[in-house]
Amino acid sequence: MSDLSGKIALISGTGGGMGRAAALEFARQGAAVVGCDMNAEGAEETVALVEAEGGRMRSVHPVDLTTEEGAARWAEDAVQAFGGIDILFNNASVARVGPWDEVTYEAWKFSLTYELDIVYLSTKAAWPHLVARGGGVVINTASVAGHIGARFVHQHAHGAAKGGVLAFTKQLVASGAPHGIRAVSISPGLIVTPATEPVIAALGPEGRAAMAGANPAGRFGRPEDVASVAAFLASDAAGYVNGSDIVVDGGVIAAP
Repeated sequence: MSDLSGKIALISGTGGGMGRAAALEFARQGAAVVGCDMNAEGAEETVALVEAEGGRMRSVHPVDLTTEEGAARWAEDAVQAFGGIDILFNNASVARVGPWDEVTYEAWKFSLTYELDIVYLSTKAAWPHLVARGGGVVINTASVAGHIGARFVHQHAHGAAKGGVLAFTKQLVASGAPHGIRAVSISPGLIVTPATEPVIAALGPEGRAAMAGANPAGRFGRPEDVASVAAFLASDAAGYVNGSDIVVDGGVIAAP
């Protein structure tokens, strides 16, 4: 079993969905969590949920991780509050999806900014603190869209951005090695979160049934499915896992 006792973890997008689930799981395993989100109300609710279970968490919100100032503010808050950073979980992202012939350049740029740039900026801000700590781990949320095309939901910009996350993670392995910093990624399939619920609803009953049925697991993913994997990767139990991408999709890629 993974154990995060004594670890200080930055987790982005803790206002709900996978970020909230990760904050709860990391705190249950003993980590001090510093979250962030643009959604101040949701971020505060997550802090309350963690504290209600006896965990330690603080949050920076609202914060814009697409700016150097926002990312630095988040990282510095963790250092000031807890003395350093051991784990960076780049979870937050916002995508624009739609048919290829309807994807605008603005939508394309939006996805690259909110799915790839924020990973770069947050990692850049946290990096010197991970180095000062003598090592740590960067966990990046990629996606199955970075591996395969999608039949049910058009994800051109989303897939391109997440493909960039996968490649960026590999580069971090080489850069982090001299400092004892690991870098890994997680590629979730379709996870039911507040962000994806409208997309799932738009499929209609038949579309939802077909999409769930096409998954070998027979269901859509839950935020907790990803949070438990992230907690393991963040722990010393995964100390020899470096550069890997862990697919959490119920088997879609293996048996499409």
